[in-house]
Amino acid sequence: MTALHPEILRITERIATRSKDSREQYLELIRANKPDGYARKRLTEGNQAHASAGCAVMDKVQLLGANWPNIGIVTAYNDMLSAHQPYETYPETIRQAARDANATAQVAGGVPAMCDGVTQGQDGMELSLFSRDVIAMAAAIALSHDTFDAAMYLGVCDKIVPGLLVAAMRFGWLPTVFVPAGPMPSGLPNTEKSRIRQEFAQGKVGRETLLEAEAASYHAPGTCTFYGTANSNQMVMEMVGLHLPGAAFVPPAADLREALTKAATTKAAKISIAGDYLPVGEMIDERSIVNAVVGLMATGGSTNLVLHLASFAASAGIILTPQDMADISAVTPLLCKIYPNSPADVNHFHAAGGMGFLIRELIAGGFVHADARTINGTLQDQMYEPFLLEAGELEWRPPAEISGDLNILRPVSDPFDKEGGLRLLEGNLGESVTKISAVKEDHRFVEAAVRVFDTQSAVKTAYKAGELNKDVIVVVRFQGPGANGMPELHSLTPILGSLQDEGYKVALVTDGRMSGASGKIPNAIHLAPEGVRGGPIAKLKDGDLVRLDCQSGVLTFLGDETEFNSREPARFVPNATDIGLGRELFASMRVNAGDASSGASFFRFPGMVTPGA
Repeated sequence: MTALHPEILRITERIATRSKDSREQYLELIRANKPDGYARKRLTEGNQAHASAGCAVMDKVQLLGANWPNIGIVTAYNDMLSAHQPYETYPETIRQAARDANATAQVAGGVPAMCDGVTQGQDGMELSLFSRDVIAMAAAIALSHDTFDAAMYLGVCDKIVPGLLVAAMRFGWLPTVFVPAGPMPSGLPNTEKSRIRQEFAQGKVGRETLLEAEAASYHAPGTCTFYGTANSNQMVMEMVGLHLPGAAFVPPAADLREALTKAATTKAAKISIAGDYLPVGEMIDERSIVNAVVGLMATGGSTNLVLHLASFAASAGIILTPQDMADISAVTPLLCKIYPNSPADVNHFHAAGGMGFLIRELIAGGFVHADARTINGTLQDQMYEPFLLEAGELEWRPPAEISGDLNILRPVSDPFDKEGGLRLLEGNLGESVTKISAVKEDHRFVEAAVRVFDTQSAVKTAYKAGELNKDVIVVVRFQGPGANGMPELHSLTPILGSLQDEGYKVALVTDGRMSGASGKIPNAIHLAPEGVRGGPIAKLKDGDLVRLDCQSGVLTFLGDETEFNSREPARFVPNATDIGLGRELFASMRVNAGDASSGASFFRFPGMVTPGA
């Protein structure tokens, strides 16, 4: 086996040293709850009767007697969102598969699943990031009945998997399996969709043409096929070994998908107290977190995962920083080109070799901890591809020796780039991150006067008025977790992309987020401290000269710093959008949310030193 890259080892050790006290406290929590028998044996007769009253007769004997392990299902099913619609039938499949494995299974509870695609540019997006923490709490309520010996989580998209991960870690004594649903079939090519979006922003095509293009892109049950946050989540689940190998990108309607769901149930029963007990909180450690970051960088994944991986790590007592992620990115080769980094989508990636090929190559290059534990053994056991035999049995085979398409997936010996593309930006405006894997090299440096806005809608108004037809750095402040919940600003991508295509030097600077599929526009996002908490972004004025240098990692105000520091920051004025669509219910979360570097969560875990707390 190839020796681990010395920088990956150094960063892992740095994270472990930093997290020593908080990780020890976390492991004490897990070990204090280690079961000494089936969970239901701890219940009174009345407790057991309530917990089995509604179940099938065939399960009741086992549940009342606590003779078999009981699997708790936490589901994000709803039938409005394509990625989660397939989960409607999963509970019955799991219940039957559990019986075949001498176990029982019950739906412990549901969690909300909202879609950034539906709320993009709408008021509801202000609830999006905080939905992650709500999902974690909802899952905790589902599992609080404490009648389960293992847990299965059904979720895919942007905040759902990160929220479920937090809950899984806080119930870390439970063996855990995540069950994906898979991507929808490929639709309208992504480059064509982007072209029509830009033409609509320019007024060249009407709404009917835009709607037709969008409907041709998002057209069937399954995950959206571009490589945004949802599919980055699925990649992470494979890298940390909470999926069966190769399960992430098998389509929903395939017989292979149903076979994988049944096999996941068998696995959950097998790693429960009835078999080879594997508590997820001990399985996931610093090596797992580093492997997840490496996977993100090697695939050019979503910047939203910078927030979510920090939150995930913290829930397991591990302190992960943006600096760690940037340092990992600097030595991790970019092995994938998936939209927005190329025209190819995740279906094309899967067909070219997918996760098995990627993991094999990262292990061969020494960029991941091959000995990190997974539900299947170690990461070494994760680099396989599932196939369904004629008899209906599953078989895992090694990945192909050669990529099916070198324009999408490459070996570690011939990467697209020597680094992953995430950069930490620092300077007198604070700390932020940027992703350059989809940004052409000649667009990575912008030095221009800024136009300062407090809302996305104000940017769009200025664009329509022709006020942005010049070299410009668009600053959108008061978009952080403490101001309005840190919504994505993806709806600005078509207009900024249009300006860039017209030959202008354009960039975005914000204390908010961009989409997980943000692409060709250079940006500085997650800027901290955020404007509402006294960050320097609140002192910028129209016409100030700012330099954004993605190559060297610099974001800085270029004027008189003494004069700049003496300025009174602009005052954040909450507008009418703080009321309505339930946003008033999230006021305490905005007040208590940590900053972007700690994951923008309002959770405070024992033993953790959380930036922004």
